[in-house]
Amino acid sequence: MIKRDITQTLLGLKKSYPVITITGPRQSGKTTLAKTLFSKKPYHNLENIDEREFASKDPRAFLRRCPEGAVLDEIQRVPELMSYIQTVVDERQKPGMFILTGSQNLNLLHNITQSLAGRTAILKLLPFSQTETDKYKRSCSIDEYMLNGFFPAVYEKNLDPTIYYRNYYETYIERDLRQLIKVKDLHSFQTFVRLCAGRIGQLFNANSLANEVGVSTGTIKSWLSILQASFIIFSIEPFHGNISKRLVKSRKIYFSDIGLASYLLEIENIKHLSSHPLRGNLFENMIIMELIKSRYNKGLDHHIYFYRDSNNNEVDVLFKRGSQITPIEIKSALTFNSEFLKGLEYIRKIMPDKIEPGFVIYGGETEQAIRTNQIINYRKARICLEE
Repeated sequence: MIKRDITQTLLGLKKSYPVITITGPRQSGKTTLAKTLFSKKPYHNLENIDEREFASKDPRAFLRRCPEGAVLDEIQRVPELMSYIQTVVDERQKPGMFILTGSQNLNLLHNITQSLAGRTAILKLLPFSQTETDKYKRSCSIDEYMLNGFFPAVYEKNLDPTIYYRNYYETYIERDLRQLIKVKDLHSFQTFVRLCAGRIGQLFNANSLANEVGVSTGTIKSWLSILQASFIIFSIEPFHGNISKRLVKSRKIYFSDIGLASYLLEIENIKHLSSHPLRGNLFENMIIMELIKSRYNKGLDHHIYFYRDSNNNEVDVLFKRGSQITPIEIKSALTFNSEFLKGLEYIRKIMPDKIEPGFVIYGGETEQAIRTNQIINYRKARICLEE
């Protein structure tokens, strides 16, 4: 196993908290990470029917098998177990006892709030970052990254990404999530998920989607919340500040893994991707998720917003650090164009006291400074969020 970027954060938190909870999408590497870093602890997978029944019917006896703690995989399968874990850790007062993993954030966080508030540190593990991916092979091209995505299995087992994401979609999104939200019309749900892929980086309009899918607006919002809670889709909120311009209120949606989004757009090879009309949107999705991963791997909230007003002035990313803001533009082009700076210069004019030096992240190799802005290659996206 390669060393994940989140490792140092995780090992640091286990010295202070009795419980560490690792959330994230299925197959992002939560189990491998927990079992590798805590190999001396007993491991129990609550997806296993026998383990789940034992934990549900006799939780005290189940926990008695691991007096020094354990790794408990897919803890949301037995949410009532958290109340008993609370009792154990309160009695022992020992850091790093239990490592919990879960892939359904909605139920998991609800039960943590009820039972383990103040006792657990919560980390979000997303699929590989670019630097983690590059440990398996030489650096990929932009289009290879966007086709392959970043799920560990694609690289560890050298899998065909189209087949992998087809299986991921059919076994998890169509089956598990559909059962969770009791979808009766599979075709409508399939249409909704694919339409979301077609709206990457665009303002989310539930009414428009409802009309296209043929369901109610409430149903669309419910489906979106489940996809978000399961780490399939991320939404970025618009920036709202004390400025005079009318700002949009709708959020933007992105996929947690760009390979899944490419699959949903029926992209099966590099040739399809290089000429696809949404290639720029997919690149933006990839970079935004890279920025989010860099924050999550440090155990921090992402604090990423976007700016758009009623006059269509827009900045792709505003990273808020205290009262200061770093503006970032994302462009897939290989050649720099001075038009890329338009949004950065505009936001600086309307909030001159808050705006830090800006960045343009693009696909080209030539890096340079232009006035207060840095033009950087996409592989260095993380430096935009560094102190």
